[in-house]
Amino acid sequence: MSYIDKINRFSWFIIANSTSGNGDFSKQWKEIRQNLNHKNLDYSFAFTQFSKHEVDLVQNAIKKGFRNIISVGGDGTLHNVVNGIMLQRYVKTSELTIGVIPLGTGNDWIKTYHIPNHIEKSIEIIQRKKTILQDIGVLKTTNCKLTYFNNVAGLGYDGYIVNKLKSLKRFGAIAYLLAGIYGLLFYKKSTFKIIFDDKVIETNCLMTIFGICKFSGGGMQFTKNVHTTDGLLDITIAKNLTFFDLIFHLPKLYSGKIVQHKKVATYKTNRITVIPKNAKPFIQADGELVGTGEVSVEIIEKAVKFCVNIL
Repeated sequence: MSYIDKINRFSWFIIANSTSGNGDFSKQWKEIRQNLNHKNLDYSFAFTQFSKHEVDLVQNAIKKGFRNIISVGGDGTLHNVVNGIMLQRYVKTSELTIGVIPLGTGNDWIKTYHIPNHIEKSIEIIQRKKTILQDIGVLKTTNCKLTYFNNVAGLGYDGYIVNKLKSLKRFGAIAYLLAGIYGLLFYKKSTFKIIFDDKVIETNCLMTIFGICKFSGGGMQFTKNVHTTDGLLDITIAKNLTFFDLIFHLPKLYSGKIVQHKKVATYKTNRITVIPKNAKPFIQADGELVGTGEVSVEIIEKAVKFCVNIL
């Protein structure tokens, strides 16, 4: 190991998405650097230049000896950083640590760990380096492409609204609600064949969710009793829920009580396959579209360390 590699091992490598921050990135980046310097954190940095550039940046940083990565941006930036870590073959993924400085629109992953959407406070959490070794999910779509996720994935209605969200992000946080309402009006449910453990469920389905953490879609909670280190996916199958079901129970989408609805079923498993019978619904992972149609999902137990706010 070279001298530079040894130095990098204890430094942070920052990957910043300059399109995050609702147009105020330059101002926020100045504040980030001031706080990092004030706390005497040693770091290098790079800005993303194109879609999924985080994957390349992470792998190059690890190759240079960095073992601590900071994601600056939203859930999409973090998703790509995680994929960069999981796809590299230089070191064990469990030897790598991720810190998050949230700047994005949704920032759902941070809610599970009580990380504030605040630059100075999130850097304080990184400085303390209290970590949790979290599970990571992996999706395999019909073209055998692998995609990793650290928060929540799913297909059906939630994939549909992620696709719609692309044209609504200019509205900020309310975009999630607007996309959700649009989906309720126009998304057509289809029949899913769902296979896990010794069960085969075939049902007309609004969506099937694969959860590791609690929140998605701008603060909605579709998972039940999640434990981010138990080696299990938290499965939610929303069956023939109607527009009026969801509108009437809208507060329950944010409180998590929607899982108590008679048309919603929850399970825990470490492996699941969902086969849509008469459609090719969108598949989303951490709010990013990753494919359509059939998907198989597995859990990788205690895969990556994250800096979290331990209360």
